[in-house]
Amino acid sequence: MKIILVKDADNLGLAGQVLNVAAGYARNFLLPTGVALSATDSNLKMLARKRTEFEARAVAEKNQALDLKNKLAEIRLIFNRKAGEKGKLYGAVTAMDISDALKTKGYNLDRRRLKLTEPFKTVGDYEVSLRLHPEVTGSFKISVLPEDRLGPGGTI
Repeated sequence: MKIILVKDADNLGLAGQVLNVAAGYARNFLLPTGVALSATDSNLKMLARKRTEFEARAVAEKNQALDLKNKLAEIRLIFNRKAGEKGKLYGAVTAMDISDALKTKGYNLDRRRLKLTEPFKTVGDYEVSLRLHPEVTGSFKISVLPEDRLGPGGTI
């Protein structure tokens, strides 16, 4: 089934694209949630009129993601956790912990944008990658320290 994306959809495409998708996916998810419109003649004409608007918004979102990528590259988050003698944490540093720490720094990022294969369970320095835009990925550093050794600035 041919559809027109109205909103950016992860792993599918950007707003304004005309795509072929499975009919069930379109009928049961994309159309009811407002992510897409069916590609009828009238909707295709509307798309032609709004194409410049979609392109301008896509460029603005990409530039905003690039700016955020550059700002996040300079950040280092520090987590203090209880750890055993060999550096193994009693808990873990999860994507939610990292997202909450970023919010305290003024960056409101959804935890699903963070690309963690698994939570951090040992003391050490790590690099966290994240997807800011379908075409822009970035990374920043975190340090996990044992609770008895405070990093610069205290707990976070």
